[in-house]
Amino acid sequence: MSGLVNTVVIFAVVVLVLVRQFRASRVDAGRRWWLVPVVLAVIAFREPGVIDPHHHTEAILLLGAELLIGLATGAGWAWTTRMWAEADGSVWSRSTKASAIVWVVGVGLRAALFGIGVLIGVHQDSSALLLALAATLLVRSGILVWRSGMLHPAVGQATAYGDGVPRAPWKEHV
Repeated sequence: MSGLVNTVVIFAVVVLVLVRQFRASRVDAGRRWWLVPVVLAVIAFREPGVIDPHHHTEAILLLGAELLIGLATGAGWAWTTRMWAEADGSVWSRSTKASAIVWVVGVGLRAALFGIGVLIGVHQDSSALLLALAATLLVRSGILVWRSGMLHPAVGQATAYGDGVPRAPWKEHV
């Protein structure tokens, strides 16, 4: 795929994620929460321009920093997301203002990293950004699924193991 197609994919995924993150959405641990990040990573690795062949070491360092920023953004986003269990036992999540701050900081750090790459003459392909976005979504989804398992079921609902012990409803506040 060309850089233009990668850019369109990145833009579409970011818009979809940003629109969905501030609406309450059900966390479904049984769903294939890892599938979209894996598809994005496969698209990123199909491109030959992930690493600049003329600045091999610098390109690898920039890609590593990009991935670290992506992982940190995903973790920060997941931990600033509010989660709660409904009366029927379903777990829901919605991002907070702190999540928006995490996103803004992540985008700012990525822009600074891109600027550093331009200053040192490293060609940076959109594949690196796509790979970092995949890392962000993978970490965020994994932490949300893990956190959803820690929420207590609502009163009168059986636990996942079916022991039938009623528990008080509980909301996690961030």
